[in-house]
Amino acid sequence: MKPSPDDPDAWNAYLAEGNAKQARKRVAADVVLRDTAGRVLLVNPTYKPDWDLPGGMAEENEPPEEAMTRELGEELGLDIVPRGLLVVDWVAPHGPWDDHIAFVFDGGMIDGEGLIPQDEELSEVRFVSADTALTLVGERMRRRLSAALRAIDQGRPQYLRDGRSAW
Repeated sequence: MKPSPDDPDAWNAYLAEGNAKQARKRVAADVVLRDTAGRVLLVNPTYKPDWDLPGGMAEENEPPEEAMTRELGEELGLDIVPRGLLVVDWVAPHGPWDDHIAFVFDGGMIDGEGLIPQDEELSEVRFVSADTALTLVGERMRRRLSAALRAIDQGRPQYLRDGRSAW
């Protein structure tokens, strides 16, 4: 018999059981940062072959924008307040990975003079033209970065399904 909300302990136990059966999603949170020349900031991770946007994976129960802010602080020593959302991308399962949700935020423009990696996860940091950025990142990030740049131009966020426009 399903408990009633009139019995808070039994009701919460019932809801917790349902919650435990729900899918868990990993969350990635990246940011597009540009310099005054309009170049895009990329980072070169030590743990994968392609360049990437700054950011990373959220910790348990961490909101995406806070994950992005935390990662920028840890990896680049930056304190960035996101200016808005550019992309939400549902990423299908691939290789050993389950599906996840990737967010890309607009970090605005910064002066990247003297910017260097702050931990061992990054080997290099570089501002490059948008065209160059699209050649340095991997295929999945290329589609996401293209959508983020479109979002900046169009002034509205993009929703993707595995890197492709959902509508």
